[in-house]
Amino acid sequence: MVFKENDIILFQGDSITDCGRNYEDASSLGVGYALMIAGRLGNLYPEKKLTFINRGISGNRAVDLQGRWEKDCLEHKPTWVSIYIGVNDTWRRYDSGQETTPEQFEASYRDLIERTKQSLDTKLVLVEPFVLPVPEDRKGWRQDLDPKIHIVRELAREYGAVLVPLDGLFAAASAKAESAYWAPDGVHPSTAGHALITEAWLKAVGVLS
Repeated sequence: MVFKENDIILFQGDSITDCGRNYEDASSLGVGYALMIAGRLGNLYPEKKLTFINRGISGNRAVDLQGRWEKDCLEHKPTWVSIYIGVNDTWRRYDSGQETTPEQFEASYRDLIERTKQSLDTKLVLVEPFVLPVPEDRKGWRQDLDPKIHIVRELAREYGAVLVPLDGLFAAASAKAESAYWAPDGVHPSTAGHALITEAWLKAVGVLS
């Protein structure tokens, strides 16, 4: 079995992971892919007594995760850590001139992985960021985001982590329905978009074929 009894699955990231969770309720999972994954796994493996934790925070970049990693990750002693970060490292360049270079992004992300592996016996799931061309200006983001997607893929390979390849999957999905159907602003998934993430995550970890 992929999951063991009493496994703790922690979701980390930005607004896509946060997805409206209640910060006053430690058990709140928001209304996005974290909740959908928890529902599917809870239904599939009720005997496993799995615990799900969401600590995504809207607006976060990789460097923000670094600053709260001890409190919001390591202290929970998760047996699975799912990291979904990167699009804000691109977005801030275009809305506020706050650029995160590929080198800075890789250094922050690598630090998260290293600290996790040094402190915990855990499985890592790296979710690559994506962007769709709605509105039109999002097309210009590819120049900044593509190197960051490549970094996530390379880190997954280097550390033997599970990779969830969202960028290609959202591009492929946009051949079935317009991009705005999956992510109305090109970044934040619709309900269908969160379901796509859920399926991709479960396939990547080996639950679905």
